[in-house]
Amino acid sequence: MKQHSAIKATVAALGVVLFLSHCQQQQTGTTSPEERPAIFPKGELGPAENFTGQAWNTGLVPNDSVFNTVVGNVYFEPGARSNWHRHPAGQILVITDGEGYHQLKGQPRQTLKKGDVVKCPPNVTHWHGASPAKGMQQLYIIPNTEKGIVEWLEPVTDEEYHKSK
Repeated sequence: MKQHSAIKATVAALGVVLFLSHCQQQQTGTTSPEERPAIFPKGELGPAENFTGQAWNTGLVPNDSVFNTVVGNVYFEPGARSNWHRHPAGQILVITDGEGYHQLKGQPRQTLKKGDVVKCPPNVTHWHGASPAKGMQQLYIIPNTEKGIVEWLEPVTDEEYHKSK
């Protein structure tokens, strides 16, 4: 019985310490991106023929015949963006940090922020990347890879990148 009470007291004390630590961080402001520990490694620099600016990719789930899905993380430095491209089975983006843009061909550009989830429909031409002032980090999910993964197209022009409507 005493041991059970001691465990409960230890767990409660740990909870209070974690809560106070979180409150302290909230009061002093959040850490800058440079000070935040990275969730995933920075990865490899994306090829210049597919990106304007610097975008870093880390593959997280490689393609295989069991899951038929590719998952990875991309960090776009401020101003960096992908070329126009399309995915035969579509793509899902989960924005995990920063601010950026996404645009489906023929539609207005969307602003993206941490916590946003975007579904890019199959075979629809689109692009995504960081805003001019802030980098953006995203998880990408490409399902049904037996249909193909990506078809890269032409670069997004500066006019297209900056046009908000």
